[in-house]
Amino acid sequence: MDFAARYVALGDSFTEGLGDPDPSLPNGVRGWADLVARQLAEGNGSFGYANLAIRGRKLRQVMAEQVDAAVALQPTLVTLYAGANDIFRPKVDIDRLMEDYEAGIAKLSATGATLLLFTGFDARSSKVFGTMRGRTAIYNELVREIAEKHGALLVDYWRFGEYHDWHMWAEDRMHMSTAGHINMANRVLAVLEHEGSLEVPAPVSLPQLAKVEALRANARWAREHAAPWFVRRLTGKSSGDGLSPRYPQLIEP
Repeated sequence: MDFAARYVALGDSFTEGLGDPDPSLPNGVRGWADLVARQLAEGNGSFGYANLAIRGRKLRQVMAEQVDAAVALQPTLVTLYAGANDIFRPKVDIDRLMEDYEAGIAKLSATGATLLLFTGFDARSSKVFGTMRGRTAIYNELVREIAEKHGALLVDYWRFGEYHDWHMWAEDRMHMSTAGHINMANRVLAVLEHEGSLEVPAPVSLPQLAKVEALRANARWAREHAAPWFVRRLTGKSSGDGLSPRYPQLIEP
């Protein structure tokens, strides 16, 4: 497909690029959306890319802060993934939440841009996040319904079995690794029917830890990553507090 000139990416840490570090770039990350933009820009001298996503943003924040900004950029392609940060809060009314989601999608659809949405990941491999599978499944069905209603493309993350390999995840076990982001870029490009693809790094062999070592590693992860994550959700704070979008205006990727 030809997506002409203007690609705008919306969402949270998934789209901002956490887990794929690059200190030379804004906010110190790259991510799948940057990679998709570079592929789409090849041979298209007039191509522009904006990334409005900010880590920690909940769905209503994305709709309030990013949708109108995206519309103002007159996009020809919009990708949006939001809602995971709501699903993992102590309480959430998914039906009400998705009413606001659809309102934002309708506004984006009215621009005439091609829309690409995502289902949520099936975290059955995680003892911590797997407890939210039921919520995610409800969210996914509503995303599929909204995508069909508004003629949006869909990246069905829930069905991507390769993400049950820890090679695809960063050290924090919450965000995709560099390999995971590259793989996601290829998944998005496939849905867009783009001929180009990227080489996913081969898995690095992980050492087999003895039981005591594994317990220590899990305790270190809980202390350094899980505990701060839970505290932020209980206190209403966000890892994105004080951050600005990486690319608020169209750039050449």
